[in-house]
Amino acid sequence: MDRVDGVGPSGELLVRVRAAPAGGAANTALLRAIAAVCDVAPSRVSLLRGAAGRRKIVAISGIRATVLTQRWPDLIVS
Repeated sequence: MDRVDGVGPSGELLVRVRAAPAGGAANTALLRAIAAVCDVAPSRVSLLRGAAGRRKIVAISGIRATVLTQRWPDLIVS
């Protein structure tokens, strides 16, 4: 099951997905998992950097940064 596990020690959101990285399936699953927990449409979550690596930078539109930091106080947002 794809899920968000919270915030890591460096302020990163920890997300687990079951999809294999082949063909971008893991990235798609990641964006959908983030969209689901943020209650926004998947089209509002985009991958900015890190498509081929484990660490990624995403953008979420349609939600305020304060909402994210209320949910995950240690999350780094910019």
